[in-house]
Amino acid sequence: MGILRFVATGKALPKKLVTNEDISKIVDTSDEWIATRTGIKKRYYCEEESCNSLAVEAAKEAVKRGIERDSEFSPQKIGIIIVATTSGDYAFPSTACMVGKALGLKGNVMAYDLSAACSGFMYALQNAKALLNEMQGKYALVIGSEEMSKILDFSDRSTCVLFGDGAAAALVKLEDKEGISCILSYSDGNDEDLICGGVGSKDSFLKMKGQSVFKFAVKVIKQSIDEVLCQAGLDMSDIDYVVCHQANARIIEFVKRNYEGEKDKFYQNVGEYANTSAASIGLALDDLFKSEKLKAGMKIVCVGFGAGLTWSAGIFEI
Repeated sequence: MGILRFVATGKALPKKLVTNEDISKIVDTSDEWIATRTGIKKRYYCEEESCNSLAVEAAKEAVKRGIERDSEFSPQKIGIIIVATTSGDYAFPSTACMVGKALGLKGNVMAYDLSAACSGFMYALQNAKALLNEMQGKYALVIGSEEMSKILDFSDRSTCVLFGDGAAAALVKLEDKEGISCILSYSDGNDEDLICGGVGSKDSFLKMKGQSVFKFAVKVIKQSIDEVLCQAGLDMSDIDYVVCHQANARIIEFVKRNYEGEKDKFYQNVGEYANTSAASIGLALDDLFKSEKLKAGMKIVCVGFGAGLTWSAGIFEI
């Protein structure tokens, strides 16, 4: 099996920007209360947009950049489209199929949605890596897209302040070269700490036990980082950036205490977008690539964690 490489990334955000002050007009909260407890300053909500349209926009941006950066790439070489989401426009057809339609891809393209909540982007990357091994010369489009605002209970200030809408896409391929790409994924069945009712349910709002999720997150982030480093034969000193799922700044700050001397490697942008679930790691990667902070040869660790309970960590060489 080859090494999974990022060819290009793209993102999409709704036009509507919602600040903490805006949220305070809806529920009993304040900018100070939200920012000090979560690090979140703003988020975006869909009005004209949807989960599907955001996924399409992010995908088109990644494809456009892929054409510019990889002379061997063309859209017709995309063999897999995976959209990690829990908030697609339809129960079926999948958001991934709608992305394929928008890109004009028909026939020999595997397209499906993946539901692993906030771990979805990492799960999708692992799926793509395995499937590309069966599709010589093909590329995969991995997308995290969420319209979280439509499943929020705006009478519950403990959860509604945390989430935002957005999408991010990564165009990836396998290269038969030396390098590192290792992904480990986990699950532990739990329908108590973080849950949202499905199609036809009486209550389809997100519900979360904050303290339980916090304890779970800080435990599994360190566990999965350490295990994937061990699998790759590396330690934290070899890593240039750590990109955690951007759920809450306090979670990331707590985890950083375990890695003295390496704290500056933990990237954060939760203040800009809030928790965008399956889109958050992709949004962080896109921001890092656009800011040119990621250079060829760098090594990054990405970590997702969320409902399921699920968690996943991967190491990639840029």
